[in-house]
Amino acid sequence: MIRKIAACAAACALTAAVISAPNASATLVAPKTSAKSSILIDADSGAVLAEKNADAQMKIASVTKIMTALVALESVKPGATVTVKAAWTGVEGSSVYLKAGQKISVRNLLYGLLMESGNDAATAIAGYVAGSNEAFAELMNRKADALGCENTHFMNPHGLDADGHYSSARDLALIMRAAMANDEFAVITSTKYYNTDSQSWKNHNKLLWDYAGCIGGKTGYTQVSGRTLVSCAERNGLRLICVTLSDANDWDDHAALLDWGFDRFGVSVVSDGELTKRTLPVISGTADFVSVTLGQPYSLAVPKNAVVEVKTELPRFVYADVVRGGLAGYAAIYADGKLKVRVPLYYGETVLRSWSAARLRWTRLA
Repeated sequence: MIRKIAACAAACALTAAVISAPNASATLVAPKTSAKSSILIDADSGAVLAEKNADAQMKIASVTKIMTALVALESVKPGATVTVKAAWTGVEGSSVYLKAGQKISVRNLLYGLLMESGNDAATAIAGYVAGSNEAFAELMNRKADALGCENTHFMNPHGLDADGHYSSARDLALIMRAAMANDEFAVITSTKYYNTDSQSWKNHNKLLWDYAGCIGGKTGYTQVSGRTLVSCAERNGLRLICVTLSDANDWDDHAALLDWGFDRFGVSVVSDGELTKRTLPVISGTADFVSVTLGQPYSLAVPKNAVVEVKTELPRFVYADVVRGGLAGYAAIYADGKLKVRVPLYYGETVLRSWSAARLRWTRLA
């Protein structure tokens, strides 16, 4: 049965997001791992394919730097030149060995951040963007809130252990999904080797060499957090994101989870042609009908050979004014009869109010 929904104002439509349904792959048993917490998601739809203790608040070490890079890329231009301050050098842990007075681009700092896991690079980025680690952490927390992270709080840009610095496997998957949507980030995280004027760097993510289809990721380790790892891989149009936290066998566990995902799931593309209802009657408008659209084809992972159905959830009619891009309703996508996801539907054009039609309507009602 399709649930009727009320028409929404256009102002709220632009922020509408995918609403995930209960895990439709619950009967598919993922391989066991050594991780205390893990998750595997479809990068395109965000659908969860497998999870283990995914909402636990955990120390996350240097996978923190995924958010550091994302905030930096959304805050400043990668080509901007940074003059390194003495306070940004000599940071504990992994380093790209920045020197006071050195001039370096934000882009090169990002390569050093994601490939070499430079804690000094993280500190320099934070200082340049926000003035301090603390101020930059506030930007990170705002971004986490905007992405819908519920078990994340950052205290610094590098991931060194600190009270109040934590995330969860689920939240890190959300962060990585947003980061992989940034073209600059996607290029950097997939790079195996990179040369600056004075240094040559090799990506710490071994999966770039050892796992067919790996297109990015970030490693992390402290004695408190243990080994942390985020990876992204793509095969046959299906992109998966895997996160493991506190996992001594992380390389093998990622390979096992990714293999399981690629073996059992495929990509289904839903377009406007699959919608069971594509127009809505408009009351008191300059046109009698308005079209509804997904905006663009929607891709999601479904079990291989599953039967995919789409049901539109729309009101019987709407009142003018209707604004193009406003939220019209939802498309509920099912695989083998199980709800996978509800995707927003939008008005395809603007239909303004017709005052003559409105007067005629009220005359008939009088």
